Amino acid sequence: MASATKSAWKNPSYLQSSFGIFMFFCSWGIWWSFFSRWLTDPTHGLGMTSAEQGQIYSINSLATLVIMFAYGAIQDQLGIKRKLVIFVSAIAALVGPFVQFVYAPMLTAGGGTTRFIGVLIGSIVLSSGFMAGCSLFEALTERYSRKFGFEYGQSRAWGSFGYAIVALCAGFLFNINPLLNFWVGSICGLGMLCVYAFWVPAKQKEELKKEADPNAAPTNPSFKEMISVLKMPTLWVLIVFMLFTNTFYTVFDQQMFPNYYASLFPTTEIGNATYGTLNSFQVFLESAMMGVVPIIMKKIGVRNSLLLGATVMFLRIGLCGVFHDPVSVSIVKLFHSIEVPLFCLPAFRYFTLHFDTKLSATLYMVGFQIASQIGQVIFSTPMGALHDAMGDRPTFFTISGIVLAALIYGFFVIKKDDQEVGGDPFYTDKQLKAQAAAKANA
Repeated sequence: MASATKSAWKNPSYLQSSFGIFMFFCSWGIWWSFFSRWLTDPTHGLGMTSAEQGQIYSINSLATLVIMFAYGAIQDQLGIKRKLVIFVSAIAALVGPFVQFVYAPMLTAGGGTTRFIGVLIGSIVLSSGFMAGCSLFEALTERYSRKFGFEYGQSRAWGSFGYAIVALCAGFLFNINPLLNFWVGSICGLGMLCVYAFWVPAKQKEELKKEADPNAAPTNPSFKEMISVLKMPTLWVLIVFMLFTNTFYTVFDQQMFPNYYASLFPTTEIGNATYGTLNSFQVFLESAMMGVVPIIMKKIGVRNSLLLGATVMFLRIGLCGVFHDPVSVSIVKLFHSIEVPLFCLPAFRYFTLHFDTKLSATLYMVGFQIASQIGQVIFSTPMGALHDAMGDRPTFFTISGIVLAALIYGFFVIKKDDQEVGGDPFYTDKQLKAQAAAKANA
């Protein structure tokens, strides 16, 4: 592991990809970590109800759903070209002025047409630059990792590290003026734009020249191949699993947990600042776990890692309904640091294991991210209404029960690592040792 990390620092593509995804998560995390608080906080934010907030999340998810599929299809056609990520970086760089001068005034215009149009415009801009953009940057980084010889998990960890750094500041900025969070997001977005527009390592330039050669064999999938992923029964099996597990990453963590956590403290200001600090510490741990989860996968396999991630989610959400003091809830919140890597990294490896690697961006966005967005479209508003009607504990237990049902379903339907291998095979350490022993004895 140490030697792999040492060699990674000598790989310009690793450095460029890591810094790029670092800046993306800085640009997103500084405002996204407090987006729910901004919508619902009556003192520092817009003072919306949980149901109104749920409607915004549903519409945002619907926009993300459409944009994400388009991003996956376009990026699979582009290969390693950066035209799309440069476009997305430009949107991220404009988030501050957009929210202050367009989005916030339209949301506070009262009920009716103006507010609804504001919600629609916001869903397009925020989804294009961030929610759908997240999957795009992850997919491109994963593609670079296979193409230019570095570990995806190590590079993705820098994204979590960036999120952790800005989350540490987000609560304090929010208490001063929540619009500051969006403006800092713009500054980070500008940095991201510079990385993807001007930093092109030599090996990437060589590869781009090869792909531009009219006589070169095509390496990108056809549009027909990309559409054909929707006809794969094995993909839909995984979509159902993600629909009832990873969906609640946003439904619970963004819509419900920040307000619940802040309510455990004497004042909302103390709650906001403490939540920002806790969120930052949790994401620092998540960053470290991005390097640990590949080791876990080597021990227990891709399938079992996915199921372990769902188990952690079930326990984390359920225990938030059991405990009601800040210390216990803070400890439970830290489960999040292993849950995210256990969904993100095994999901990518599952697609490159069982499906054609040329379609990795499309498959990841359809099977992992789009499935989650569909779930948010379906569940955000009713879960917000349920929370308004019944409060924290019944809602948390309901969500935890849904995740448990999905976990049981996944145990029976998710393919084992040696079943229907249509891409790059995956072997655990135990299997590799057995193969080496068999060769030695042959």
